[in-house]
Amino acid sequence: MAMRWEAFLDQVKERGKYESTEEAERAARTVLALLGAHLVGEVRAELAARLPEEMALILLNPLQAHEPLSPERFVRATAAWIEGAAEQTAAWDVGAVLSVAADAAGEELTGRVLLQLPAGYDLLFGHPQRV
Repeated sequence: MAMRWEAFLDQVKERGKYESTEEAERAARTVLALLGAHLVGEVRAELAARLPEEMALILLNPLQAHEPLSPERFVRATAAWIEGAAEQTAAWDVGAVLSVAADAAGEELTGRVLLQLPAGYDLLFGHPQRV
């Protein structure tokens, strides 16, 4: 079942310690647009189905990526897309959004999402993989 829009943004706002819902929404839109470029097929569709419709559409119509980005480059790309963001604040944005998305997805789907991404994304999702 898809998460409600307000609940999703409230959780992002809380985890990101944003002062406004608008800040949380800006981060969520940017991070999910970048993430959508890295996921394909059923995994992307299943994750979208668990997100609020507005966020699902962003995930399903992503920014274009020419190659998979390492976690570090993903954070830098996020910083480039968010006006006034530095890499440190972008890392905070990414963690806030992806951890809420992981909660909405559940453990099994989050695991399948991580299989489509380069090594190291588990930390961005707040789900460190045991080695």
